[in-house]
Amino acid sequence: MRNKIKLLISPKSIEEAKLIVDSKIDYIDCKNPNEGSLGANFPWIIKRMKELIPSNSSQLLSAAIGDFPNLPGSASLAALGAAVSGADIIKVGLKGPKNENQGIKLMKNVVKTVKGFNKEIKVVVAGYADRSRKKISLKYLEIPTIAAESGSDIAMLDTYIKDGMGLFDFLSVEELIKFKEKAKELDLKVALAGRIMIKDILKLRQISPDIIGVRSVVCEAFDRNNGMIKKGLIEKLKIELYK
Repeated sequence: MRNKIKLLISPKSIEEAKLIVDSKIDYIDCKNPNEGSLGANFPWIIKRMKELIPSNSSQLLSAAIGDFPNLPGSASLAALGAAVSGADIIKVGLKGPKNENQGIKLMKNVVKTVKGFNKEIKVVVAGYADRSRKKISLKYLEIPTIAAESGSDIAMLDTYIKDGMGLFDFLSVEELIKFKEKAKELDLKVALAGRIMIKDILKLRQISPDIIGVRSVVCEAFDRNNGMIKKGLIEKLKIELYK
């Protein structure tokens, strides 16, 4: 039996979040696309999105806190802000660290902060498949090591530049299977994102990550910045993913 891939959809507004909650999506991922790949939204938006999720629901709220420079203190404060605002999962983009040790130091401080507030909150370490386009130092196979050594829970890959190119333009199925296998050896969950479209579903089934994150594919004209999320596009994605 095929492992069921869980779906994470990233709303930027309360209106969009309501559609995602109503569609029974596993993860509602609060972000602000205007501030980057993992752009942070405001604390009151995180809080309001959390309030939309019924108390008897298994749905969880994740929140991105930014594409971070190598500033562990700033990252820790931002992560605490997301935790206090109600996020069940906190995502950190490692833009600035130059090597594994710097990444581990940054994420250890984030994890200490978040787990000290609430040990049930999960922490995501996100790297970038298109790192070479922005001179980002960390390689994709370093992300699981950083996640494990820092005590994080999920290793994730996304794309930094949002210009129509996606995850599979930079990494092959074979490379992504290596990423998944390394993460699983380290007892981590695996999330993949980066302009994932319906045409990519067969590749995703080969890789079988725990979670896929999307926005463009459920937006008008596939425009993550200016298009609104549409319920019909969410339903179409669900049908294709789970048939």
